[in-house]
Amino acid sequence: MAPPRARTLLEAHLYVTLTAGGPDAAETEHDFEAHTTLTEGAEEWTLRFDGHPLGLPVLVEVQVPYDSEAEARAERLPFGSGRSELIDAGQWRALGASYARRAMREDLMFAAAPGDRERFEEVLLTWELARDATIEAARFLPEGADEVPGSGFWTEQGAEVRREAPGRFTRESLEDDIYTYQEMLDDFVAAHFPGTT
Repeated sequence: MAPPRARTLLEAHLYVTLTAGGPDAAETEHDFEAHTTLTEGAEEWTLRFDGHPLGLPVLVEVQVPYDSEAEARAERLPFGSGRSELIDAGQWRALGASYARRAMREDLMFAAAPGDRERFEEVLLTWELARDATIEAARFLPEGADEVPGSGFWTEQGAEVRREAPGRFTRESLEDDIYTYQEMLDDFVAAHFPGTT
């Protein structure tokens, strides 16, 4: 059986994170990269993660077509165009919330010691990931629908997120959080570089 396909390398890496560490793994540093390899094929990369050296009985392989990665870069879409077939709406929602928590922590640490360019970039990137992961969850909304249907949840992780808080998958809730994460990003930039937003 062929490995599943991700739209982008970033989506493939997130799939590894979700499979190996769950949706909250985005909040902490894991040594997944040291056990991940990327090989080139005729038309795609194959990302392979072996969790056994970390004590995780997990072996993950994901293919990423060169064409879809190139298209995503050209369109500046970090996770790719269209709707994910690898990560479901519940997982995207959990990732968005996880990135937002991490961004808030990084934001507070930067405020305590401003001037660290690397930390500044980390805060920007993490707010962007929180926003973009939530946009990915919203892509599961059918046109004109008020909430994500059951077909948007095919993993146990995603279904559990939905069971715990079904209201997080309404159009209003998703749009509110996308707006909030963008506002937090803009406010952070304005606070440290006035006149740039």
